[in-house]
Amino acid sequence: MSVVGIVPAGGSGERLGADRPKAFVVCAGRPLIDWSLEVLDAICDRVVVAAPPGWLREGWVEGGPSRSASVRNAVAAAPEARTLVVHDAARPLVTRELVEACVGALMGVAGAIAATPVTDTVKEAYPDATVLRTLDRSRLWAVQTPQVFRADSLRRALDVDEAALAGATDDASLVEAVGGSVRLVEAPPGNLKVTTVEDLARAEAALC
Repeated sequence: MSVVGIVPAGGSGERLGADRPKAFVVCAGRPLIDWSLEVLDAICDRVVVAAPPGWLREGWVEGGPSRSASVRNAVAAAPEARTLVVHDAARPLVTRELVEACVGALMGVAGAIAATPVTDTVKEAYPDATVLRTLDRSRLWAVQTPQVFRADSLRRALDVDEAALAGATDDASLVEAVGGSVRLVEAPPGNLKVTTVEDLARAEAALC
């Protein structure tokens, strides 16, 4: 079974106030992306990164106009893959155990994705910010990466137009849209996503 890691690394880093794409912002002495690559390299047969022009390394591919378009470009560069592990460079605290748990949960489904149960009360609102209803949080999960897929399922899901790719909030939603079943794998609390300067400080503290 050929397992290929896919890392979309085209985020701008604007909310970090960075002078470079977010994946290449320094975190605890290394580019943010390198922390994830270290884990993926230990598990996957190889890893394909989709990065902006000017930030490409050997074996990487150029990213697309949206996150899912970048994933599609990277997937196209891995025709041998039977299993695809998609992980955001912005989650540097990913563990080998979580990736392996998602790969192991793929039996009988099209995808297995890291997620955490929602603990806050969540309300659905009208456009004017008045409450429509309160959702049952016992059935709600906040989705993260890694997201692991059977390669044929993800390839089929990514075979859509650019508008559909741009509108996708994650790759699992594309797989769900073509009828693929997706299993949730509970992630540890530390699998944070770096979006703000405060997030970056928390990640650095955990990695040092």
